[in-house]
Amino acid sequence: MIIYLFLKEIKSFRNKFMGNAFKKLNSEINKFNDVLNTMSVLIWDSRTKMPKKGANSRGYQVGTLTSVARDILLSSKMRKLLEDSQNETHNLDKDSFEKKTLSHLSEAINYHDKIPEKLQVKKAELEPLAHNAWAEAREKKDFKIFKPYLEEQVKIAIEQAHCIGFKDHPYDALMQRFEPGETVNSLKLLFDNLKVGLGEILDKIFQIEQPNKDFLFKEYPIDKQIEFSTSIAKKFGYDFDRGRLDSTVHPFEISFTRDDVRITTRYYKNFINPSLFGTLHEAGHGIYEQNVKEEYSRSAMTTDFLSFYAVGGVSFGAHESQSRLYENHIGRSKIFWENHYNELVDCFPETLKKVSADDFFKAVNVIEPSLIRVESDESTYDFHIMLRVDIESMLVDKSLKVSDLPVVWNDQIKKYLGLEVPNDSEGVLQDIHWSGGQFGTFCNYTIGNVMAAQLIDTMDNSQPKIRTEINKANYSPLLDWLKSNIHQHGRRYSRNELLEKCTGETLNPKPYIAYLKDKASQVYGVKF
Repeated sequence: MIIYLFLKEIKSFRNKFMGNAFKKLNSEINKFNDVLNTMSVLIWDSRTKMPKKGANSRGYQVGTLTSVARDILLSSKMRKLLEDSQNETHNLDKDSFEKKTLSHLSEAINYHDKIPEKLQVKKAELEPLAHNAWAEAREKKDFKIFKPYLEEQVKIAIEQAHCIGFKDHPYDALMQRFEPGETVNSLKLLFDNLKVGLGEILDKIFQIEQPNKDFLFKEYPIDKQIEFSTSIAKKFGYDFDRGRLDSTVHPFEISFTRDDVRITTRYYKNFINPSLFGTLHEAGHGIYEQNVKEEYSRSAMTTDFLSFYAVGGVSFGAHESQSRLYENHIGRSKIFWENHYNELVDCFPETLKKVSADDFFKAVNVIEPSLIRVESDESTYDFHIMLRVDIESMLVDKSLKVSDLPVVWNDQIKKYLGLEVPNDSEGVLQDIHWSGGQFGTFCNYTIGNVMAAQLIDTMDNSQPKIRTEINKANYSPLLDWLKSNIHQHGRRYSRNELLEKCTGETLNPKPYIAYLKDKASQVYGVKF
């Protein structure tokens, strides 16, 4: 009896103090996340509000905060708390919050121990300067303005890749930040499968007369564009009490916890697609961030330790699956325009007075190669990604010089899409990513396309009532399903773990190709 009571007291004592190290560790992660969110505020401002001449000092500010974040992550205090927490939680399930936190943190410390602080700070300081140079070069259609900054970013990327280490290709090391597990070889298999399916679609519609889309390029007052796209984003579930919409050169979403999730788009008074579908796309990103579990705020489940980025999405590809799902599977669907076209006509009565809902649906789904990635149709979009992955991998393995980039870009556009590039702005300067040194991230767009189709296919097969509600313009059941299967988990599970839990398999392009063929059938009347 005495032994029993003694053991009970020991157990009580252990339970009382169990978790003390982990609680302290979590507090350090909270501080780390706070610094990253502060950096994100400065980056949002630099892309939306900051005057041009603020770029130099902004670079130093972001660089300083990068050092502060790195000091917290790699401190002896953090390492000791990690070690103590590992001992303290060794009996917990591998999928527990604690175990996942320790796994993410341990991986991050090992990763950043390989990268010199000077290199990381240099990259952070360069980003605002490079962004300004890119924006000016884009405006003036002159690659030479951006060239020295891009050369510096490529040098940093190459050095990072060699610091991190790789087995087959330096590009594999860079993709680890954005899409863990993907390699040049794995992408080749995915792209080869897609080329076959996409080729079948293009072969079918090549000789068919295109639907009219001239009305998309008529006058659309910007205030009414904002009104319509904002109303749809709200219907999808984007919470403007915890978000806002601004204009920028290249649309993006960024969050400073789930309670402050901001989206951007761009407006052209004579072309409605960029603002309309750009807003729906970024709203999809924002909805993901706003619906991560509240208790995960400022924790490891909303912290990308490798990229020094406060984000709830588990990978860039998983994030992209949500934006592409709302933009394309919902926003470009026939039933969507049957339900909401009258609202659009109310905003633009003169422009659309002779255009039907079916005309509009077909126009926004025309399959036609485009110079601009973000304005491409779904069936040619992934060729833009293949091109960029090819070019980035060549830059990183030094088989392509930055000075030769415009010529190679133009040649690749001709090869993949059969188009001539008229100027640098519509060619090599169209994307924001390289100004921020984001080499290895473009693959996430195609991965997001594939994942979105898998999720929708699973939802339709397992929960057909949700599709019935979508067809009635009720998007709440869809949001609830995505919250349950994707959003709430934050970074707790890997992309493939999420896919397996939800769909029963990892990345599979078959539902994506089937979806695109069905869309082509609706627009062009072709059969596969």
